[in-house]
Amino acid sequence: MQLKGARVVLTGATGGLGQALVGRLAQQGATLLLTGRNLERLQAVALQAGPGHHCVQADISTPDGVAAVTGAARDLGANILVNNAGIGGFGLLQDQDAAGVAQVLATNLAAPIQLTRAMLPGLLAQPESAVVNIGSAFGSIPFAGFAAYSAAKAGLHSFSEALRRELADTGVHVLHVSPRAIDTPLNSPAVLALNAQLGNTSDSADRVAAEVVRLLEKDARRAVLGWPERFFAWLHGVAPGLVDRGLRGKLTAIKHHAAAAHSITEH
Repeated sequence: MQLKGARVVLTGATGGLGQALVGRLAQQGATLLLTGRNLERLQAVALQAGPGHHCVQADISTPDGVAAVTGAARDLGANILVNNAGIGGFGLLQDQDAAGVAQVLATNLAAPIQLTRAMLPGLLAQPESAVVNIGSAFGSIPFAGFAAYSAAKAGLHSFSEALRRELADTGVHVLHVSPRAIDTPLNSPAVLALNAQLGNTSDSADRVAAEVVRLLEKDARRAVLGWPERFFAWLHGVAPGLVDRGLRGKLTAIKHHAAAAHSITEH
């Protein structure tokens, strides 16, 4: 995929990974349409990326937000959509309220599906176009303490695979990338403490952004980033019982930090 001269819609542009993607994509010569809920922060990120980029303040979990982004993308002649916006959801399911679970599912799964659906006519009209979905290793290795989040990211993975097969006879390329933990403000103190106790490795946002851009340029279809996460994603597909047993030994630590997260939320 040629990025020089590309017109890219990037959701979640003000987050840690979003800002890193802005820098990498702009560096490759793409013109960006940045979306998010905070216009002031969007404008600051766009200014840092250089001249010629655009911003749309929108909540893409709503029909009005999807319409606003789709209209701006049409005006720009966008040929790449990067579904990057997402929120975390650490905690035991029994401790989470219905609204919180609904928000995790809406932001991480329903919103990218609806925005992709709305933008598809424009993408199909381009000679070459792409949809990039930023998932999570937890979509391939469902993790205790992240039930709703894992479900949403697993759904995004399946959506990407189905969409790629649906568009196989078109010029729209579909890439699904599953990073492991990323060093961004999305991680709560409880998640950071859990990762430290379990020895989970995390990557910088810039490293992940560089890999996403590399995969997009080489027309890759899917990737799980990091080792041993790539191995465990494969293992879960062929022998999930082994993963069950491995995670069972981590359950005490997960419950401890999930309880701490719930306590902070309650206060």
